[in-house]
Amino acid sequence: MLDWKEYRSELFGRIGELSKIAPETIKGYQTLSSAGQKTNHLDAKQRELIALAVAVTVRCDGCIVVHTTEAQKLGATREEIAEALGVAISVNAGAALVYSARVMDAAEAIAK
Repeated sequence: MLDWKEYRSELFGRIGELSKIAPETIKGYQTLSSAGQKTNHLDAKQRELIALAVAVTVRCDGCIVVHTTEAQKLGATREEIAEALGVAISVNAGAALVYSARVMDAAEAIAK
């Protein structure tokens, strides 16, 4: 398995380098990233659990390590993390089901 702590450190180093080259891009990302904190309709732990489910869906290792670290700092339990991941699994399975229906539709249309 990946050395997640080392990966996180290396990732932040690379992002720091990118920030020097493209500071406005990083500022834009930070604005998007902090937008939910301003409305505060969800608490920080809930936002991190959602971020973990999305991280799995978009297959982002960097997102996984950052949001797992933050979720744990905010008191997320293994069980809460597992439940959030269950949502990601379900949504991805649902998306596969929906796109399977599209394949069947395409197969029917092409066969005509």
